[in-house]
Amino acid sequence: MSLQTTASQTVGPYLHIGLTWLVTDSLVAPGVAGDPVTLEGRITDGDGSPVTDALVEIWQANANGRYAHPEDTRDLVLESSWKGFGRVPTDEHGMFRFTTIKPGRVPGADGKLQAPHINVLILMRGMLKQLNTRVYFPSDPANADDAVLQSVPAPRRDTLIAQPVAGKPGALTWDVRLQGEGETVFFEY
Repeated sequence: MSLQTTASQTVGPYLHIGLTWLVTDSLVAPGVAGDPVTLEGRITDGDGSPVTDALVEIWQANANGRYAHPEDTRDLVLESSWKGFGRVPTDEHGMFRFTTIKPGRVPGADGKLQAPHINVLILMRGMLKQLNTRVYFPSDPANADDAVLQSVPAPRRDTLIAQPVAGKPGALTWDVRLQGEGETVFFEY
């Protein structure tokens, strides 16, 4: 019996072969309004070891709270150069990095505005289903009223909130722990 992983059982390492041309680490294009943000972090497994072959995707609204998606027909400004989507592989240290802007608030399922957040999807070797999570902004007063964030038990909410990087205005760090103590909160969509 072979214990080798087959192509049908894994996403990686094939993502480095077929998806590198789709890497988009900067969502900021000329003419896009908003406060610039650099979001960087590290993905680790349950043992604290770096995950070196993950693919991290983000999608978000623009600074006005509008998504670059045909279903978002709200009468809010949407710059033609705003795509709101980024994708990067982790490096040999499990690190990822995006340059973007702080998104505006968007309505939730109940119609109430959600706190500014970035949606995150993670794909990697050995996972047949992607992981979905969010990253929120530190000290944002809207975090206290966000229905999704408030649905997470209080001791685990901090796994969803990025932290400022000392001495680097606009720089945030947000690490992802796949399992074990300090595991990041993941959502079913």
